[in-house]
Amino acid sequence: MTGGRLGDSRSQGRPTYLELLLDLVYVFALTRLSQRLTYDFTMSRRTLLSELGQTLLVLLALWQVWLLTAWMTSRFDPRRIEIQIIIVASMFGAMIMAVSLPLAFGERGVIFASTFVAVHIGRPLLLVLVQRGHPRQPVSIRILFWSTLASVGWIAGALTGGAGRGICWTAAVVVEFLGAALRWPTPGYGRSDSTFWGIGAAHLAERYQQVLLIALGETILVTGFILSDVGFAVERTSIFVASFVTTVLFWRTYFYQPAGSTLAAAFERSSDPLRFSRSAGYTHLVMVCGIVATAVGYGLLIEDPYAGRDPSWLVLIFGGPVLFLLGRVWFEREASRRIPVTWSAGLLCFALLTPVAAVLPMLAAPFLATTVMAGVVVADVLRDPGQFAIEPNPPM
Repeated sequence: MTGGRLGDSRSQGRPTYLELLLDLVYVFALTRLSQRLTYDFTMSRRTLLSELGQTLLVLLALWQVWLLTAWMTSRFDPRRIEIQIIIVASMFGAMIMAVSLPLAFGERGVIFASTFVAVHIGRPLLLVLVQRGHPRQPVSIRILFWSTLASVGWIAGALTGGAGRGICWTAAVVVEFLGAALRWPTPGYGRSDSTFWGIGAAHLAERYQQVLLIALGETILVTGFILSDVGFAVERTSIFVASFVTTVLFWRTYFYQPAGSTLAAAFERSSDPLRFSRSAGYTHLVMVCGIVATAVGYGLLIEDPYAGRDPSWLVLIFGGPVLFLLGRVWFEREASRRIPVTWSAGLLCFALLTPVAAVLPMLAAPFLATTVMAGVVVADVLRDPGQFAIEPNPPM
């Protein structure tokens, strides 16, 4: 195999089965993340904010592994053996990170950080080696340069421990996102140019859609496991039904809208595919966070439907759908330069209902949240009845 041949390859068609296998690892990873969040909101009340910050940091690390792997398979043919090796290595690394996740800020911090660094540096390093002499090689060199810079913070944090770990890892995440935002400026190479980026729009669009489905499936897993443990009492079953309905409403809001159903077309329309792919990564991360928060919030109440009023639980139950809608609005704005009024109205309803929910029994909160999401979907259908005719972008 020559570097030129790899450099000229662009991902064609739908994602491969190996990429879908990588996604299955993230089913497990999101489950571990949900378990950590549940612990944060039940056992770590004195240090809730710091625990949430830690959970967000490990999520961002896992997201970076998935996102850059998805970008890679959308730039190069994932059927090539070199790309498959990188996918398998990323899959194994994500699995180790997910196993280490609950104690990433404890005794398993070195394992978590060193695994992340190995994947994060190994991927662009191999691409640099196999692209020798090709015009697209500088893209991988730039990413390798910034990944190496960020890795210093990850390793330093792992070795430091305590509060220093959080500071170092936060700095590393900032370096990662700053590098991407600035297009990875590198000494001797400058900034990355979309001309040599070469993204396979249809492939990357489907990868983003698939990660949303993984997060939606996580809601079903989390609430389903909890209900199976605690039994089918009327209150618990009712909350489970509300969580299931909310999951379907999230799916409907995402996939039955122009940007969600024609994401590949949005990539093709974009004058700057690199900027749009980066923006889509951020917006989908916000939506995934909203879905996971919703799963944890509803799950907490399935386990304890008569819990006393708890502002932090209300933040999860209302904040999850709010995050999802905010991410969806941001995504739609980037993709089509418009913001549906129904979603803005939904966000306003959550804001108005928050003080009401704060004085009602906690049991009312999930039903209020589900009602608002149902109102958003019904309003969408009334605004454009044709949307509900068929499922957009059906699987092949």
